[in-house]
Amino acid sequence: MQAPTALHDLPAHALLQAYRQRTLSPVEVVQAVLDRIDCWEPHLHATWLLRPETALAQARASEARWLRGAPQGLLDGVPCTLKDNIATCGDPTPLGTAAVDLVPAPADAPPAARLREAGAVLITKTTMPDYGMLSSGLSSFHALTRNPWNLDKGPGGSSAGAGAAAAAGYGPLHVGTDIGGSLRLPASWCGIFSLKPSLGRIPIDPPYTGRAAGPMTRNVHDAALMMQVLSQPDARDSMALPPQTLDWPDVERDPEHVRGLRIGLWLDAGCGLAVEPEVRAAVEQAAALLESAGAQVTPMPPFMTQTMLDGMDHFWRMRSHLDMASLPAERKALVLPFIRAWADSVADMPGAAVFHASQQFHATRVATVRACAAFDYVISPVAPMPAFAAELPSPTNDPLRPLEHIGFTVPYNMSEQPAASVNCGYTASGLPIGLQIAGQRFDDLGVLRLARAFEHLRGAQRPWPDPPAE
Repeated sequence: MQAPTALHDLPAHALLQAYRQRTLSPVEVVQAVLDRIDCWEPHLHATWLLRPETALAQARASEARWLRGAPQGLLDGVPCTLKDNIATCGDPTPLGTAAVDLVPAPADAPPAARLREAGAVLITKTTMPDYGMLSSGLSSFHALTRNPWNLDKGPGGSSAGAGAAAAAGYGPLHVGTDIGGSLRLPASWCGIFSLKPSLGRIPIDPPYTGRAAGPMTRNVHDAALMMQVLSQPDARDSMALPPQTLDWPDVERDPEHVRGLRIGLWLDAGCGLAVEPEVRAAVEQAAALLESAGAQVTPMPPFMTQTMLDGMDHFWRMRSHLDMASLPAERKALVLPFIRAWADSVADMPGAAVFHASQQFHATRVATVRACAAFDYVISPVAPMPAFAAELPSPTNDPLRPLEHIGFTVPYNMSEQPAASVNCGYTASGLPIGLQIAGQRFDDLGVLRLARAFEHLRGAQRPWPDPPAE
C-alpha cells in the first residue's frame, strides 16, 4: 500500500480539488509547509521575509472563503513564494545585495499582484545573488543558498531560493525571473520544472530586454495553472504582449502527442563550456524517447558563437559598472567582490566597443530564430554541467569568464521564444539533469504540452530529497 502524499508535497491542482471537497483546509496545508521549511531552512537558506503568522492569517481567510463556497480566485489558499526582486507592497526589495537601501516598495509588482488577486498564500520571498547576475546562491545580503539534492552543491541562480524551495517542498508554486537562464538553470540543477515564457507573456515591472518572470513548480500541470494567473494583463509592462485567451488548462498530453513533431537536437552550443558526458547522455536518451514516440529528431549544428556570448557579457558588465558607479563608495564596497571585479573590468572600455558588444544581442536573436525555423521544437541541455559547488559564484569561478555555462539558455531570452526545463535524468551521484524544450515565439502552450508528454515518456522520478536527520 502506497503511503499517502505529505501535505507539503501535494501539487496545487490536488490542493484545490481537496479544498473544493472540504477534505483539506488551507490552514493545515500552510502549517505543513511552514513545518517543512522549519526542517529544511537551517540547511538551505532559501527564504527572505519568512513570516509564518502572516501566512497563517492569509490561510485562515482563505479557509473562510472556501467554507462559504466563495473562493477569491483560481489559486485561493495555495502556498506560493516570490523571488526577492519581485516587489511586494510595503516590503524592501534588496535584489540580493547588501548595497541596496532597504526601502519599502510602494506597490506589488505584476506577478505579486496577480497571485494576491487569485487568493494564493504568500509564504515567503526567496533568495537571489547580487543583482541577479550569478547562476548561484551566493549573495552579499542573503545567507548562502544550497541545493536540497546535495548540500555541498548550489541550487543555481539567479532564482536560487525558488529552485531550492520547490525541490524541498516549500509549497507547490514559486515565481522566479530569467534574463539569461535564471529560471531554467536552477530548475535543471534542482530537478524541477520551469517555463521561461515568450517575452511579454507574463507582465513584469521593470521590463528589460530579455527579462521574463515565470513559474517554478514540480510538474507541468502546476506551471500551466500559474500561467492562467500570471499572464493576465498589466499596463506597467511596456513590453507586454497583447492580452490573449489561451487554453492553459488544456495541457495534458500523452506520448502520442509527440508523433510527427519536428524536433531539433542541439548538443553543442557553439560557445562556452563543453557539455559533460553525463549531461549529454541524459539529453540523448531524452531524444531517443521522443523519437521512439514518433517524433522526427534531427541533430542541429551549433549556432551560438563566443563573440555573441562575450558581447552580451561585456554589455551587462558595463550596465552593472555604471549602476555601481552611482553608489557611494561605502555602499559599493558591500557588493559581492566577484560582481565588483566582473563589472569594473570594463571601466576603460571605449564607446565603440560597448556599441559592438550591444549588437550581439540582436545577432543572437537572428541566429536563434534562423536555427529554429525548421523545427516545431528544439531540445538541448539546459546547462553543460550538473550543479556545482555551493560556494562558487559560477562554474568557472572566474569573473572574466563568468557566463560560459549559459550558451544554451541565453539565446531564447534574446529571440523571445518560450523555453522550459524538465528533468530528464540524474548523474551517477544523484544530481538532476534538465532537458531544455524551446518552441517558436508565442508557442508557450505548445512547449508545456510537449513537456507534459515528455513527463509521461521519462517514467517515474526519484523521490524528492528530505532534510538531514537531526
